[in-house]
Amino acid sequence: MPNILIKVPTGAFNQPQRQQLLRSVSDVAMLNEHMGDAPQQRALCWVLIEEVQADEWLCAGVAPHARVVPCIVIVKVPAGVLDAPMRQRYVRELHCAIQSSLAAEDQRQLLSSIQIEEVVDGTWGANGDIWHLADFTRAAGYGHL
Repeated sequence: MPNILIKVPTGAFNQPQRQQLLRSVSDVAMLNEHMGDAPQQRALCWVLIEEVQADEWLCAGVAPHARVVPCIVIVKVPAGVLDAPMRQRYVRELHCAIQSSLAAEDQRQLLSSIQIEEVVDGTWGANGDIWHLADFTRAAGYGHL
């Protein structure tokens, strides 16, 4: 049951590319968290793209947008869902999903910063209630737990 926030500079992705990015990142998340395929389970994967004004985004003190596409991804997952190898695969596949959403002819390099944040058990609220790992497992259908 991830919540994923993707921050990119305004204009880095056009509308079809943003839609592809949302779908690709969702697919990667559900696969890597071993979520079930039922519609109510898939609905637990939330992905949001937030565009930041390009002129308010610097790398090393300069605007990099002609040469690179910077992208910050914050993934929130319930603690206990991922182990270290799963996190490594997740990060690699998220980077590839973002890369595949850029136009094939785009020569800019993708620079991703991906943070997987595990939410401590008993501190995630959903629909007015505190959820625990057992609740997430039941709802998301985690195949490995």
